[in-house]
Amino acid sequence: MNGPATRTVELVAPRDVPLGGPRAMTVRRTLPSKQRSLVGPFCFVDHYGPDDVARSGGMDVAPHPHTGLQTVTWLFEGRVLHRDSVGSVQTIEPGQLNLMTAGHGISHSEEGTLEHFPDQGVMHGVQLWTALPDAHRHAAPTFEHVAHAPTVTLDGATVQVFMGSFGGVTSPARAYSPLVAAQIDIPSGATVRLPVDRDFEHAVLVDAGDLTVDGEPVAPAWLAYLAPGADEIVLESAAEPVRAVLVGGEPFGEEVLMWWNFVGRTHEEIVEARARWQDAIAGTEAGLHRYGTVPGYDGAPLPAPELPQVRLKPRGR
Repeated sequence: MNGPATRTVELVAPRDVPLGGPRAMTVRRTLPSKQRSLVGPFCFVDHYGPDDVARSGGMDVAPHPHTGLQTVTWLFEGRVLHRDSVGSVQTIEPGQLNLMTAGHGISHSEEGTLEHFPDQGVMHGVQLWTALPDAHRHAAPTFEHVAHAPTVTLDGATVQVFMGSFGGVTSPARAYSPLVAAQIDIPSGATVRLPVDRDFEHAVLVDAGDLTVDGEPVAPAWLAYLAPGADEIVLESAAEPVRAVLVGGEPFGEEVLMWWNFVGRTHEEIVEARARWQDAIAGTEAGLHRYGTVPGYDGAPLPAPELPQVRLKPRGR
């Protein structure tokens, strides 16, 4: 067995980012970063909470567009109401998955406020994006809800597999690249040996607790990246239980261009995607044909920010 001594753990620090326009909530973002654009097909990792909704106001993200990606929503605590332009209206709770595949274009809103959930106490979770491979990124948009993510127990840890396969279980959610995403809950003082695909690169996001990943201490909210080449990851908790999220996949072989809520390949694609969203806000046929509308949201959609005065360039891993 080719163990953890064969590779170095690369640590990625979180940065605070406002999310959601005028009623923005603050999230901690580790991907993309200056160090790394992708882990497998995962191109975006946001981590938020635990936030007291009565104090913060909770999550209220007005309708906004996406192209060329999947949004992967996973909660530790709280509830979020998802609405989208293909007609989906779905509340998500901990242990469930909301998966939206944007394809050539979709719009959606996300709400986790006391207005919708009067007994809501805390908002706490992650949102991940996967970049769709070129063969699938122009497909029609879809939405999936997984009510019960499959679970496996390993070395005393509970692993909820919400994307891909791990430990003999497979999520029913559709993936377009070989990948894995799972919540891992580790009891205090435990050593957990995760069997992983040696052809995958992986990252471990620490939500809570003191965790060591392949011998490297990783602070809460930080991301630990591991290159392909080993068939296990060793996680060690200290005096307190640990909650973490594992993501990974085969290294993504395509360069991607991420700007705002769009994942494309060229500057021209991003310019066109932005223009069509502004058309959708204005109610023109070209914009509505691409992004539709989000029925039921009480408020205006988010306008796109101005494009930078430089040519946008794609990046690889």
